[in-house]
Amino acid sequence: MLRSYYIENQLEAGCDEAGRGCLAGPVVAAAVILPPDFSHPDINDSKKLTEKKRNYLRTVVEENALAFAVAIVDAETIDSINILNASILGMHRALDKLSIVPEFVLVDGNRFKQYLEIPHKCIIKGDGIYASIAAASILAKTYRDELMEKLHLEYPVYGWNKNKGYPTEVHRKAIEQFGITDYHRKTFSLTNRQLKFNF
Repeated sequence: MLRSYYIENQLEAGCDEAGRGCLAGPVVAAAVILPPDFSHPDINDSKKLTEKKRNYLRTVVEENALAFAVAIVDAETIDSINILNASILGMHRALDKLSIVPEFVLVDGNRFKQYLEIPHKCIIKGDGIYASIAAASILAKTYRDELMEKLHLEYPVYGWNKNKGYPTEVHRKAIEQFGITDYHRKTFSLTNRQLKFNF
């Protein structure tokens, strides 16, 4: 069972994102404030869960959270400010959308920029330690997957319904064959050729 809080008796928002390593699509961030007595045996890092379990737990989180919000940062912005800054921007946007202002922010990872005057703590692999961060990871992942499945209908050749924009062999070969879309991150190494020397 994951930990319910970092500091007792305060409103903590857990933050996480999905899609940092993708070649296409936005980065999606989420912020979740759970009740202090909330616990669920299946809540965990979204990467450790099946798609079916993630979708089920998304409903659990949304029905039980005191507040939650999801925000996106598009590929053009990622190219403009870089993926780290875009991830942090996404988390700030999600925090902006919360119906309750948290007293403390728990962030998955090791980098964050101060949000308002609210203290925060970065936790490496925090989505496997704290329930609020895990809940945010579940929302970010499920919302992003859903979005990429919709974009797949617009551009089916890239297989986004399966790879969700990640750099799979199928995705890279499709880029080489068909070029890129407005949803691709132009500052990323989109094809394997970019990783090879040309003499």
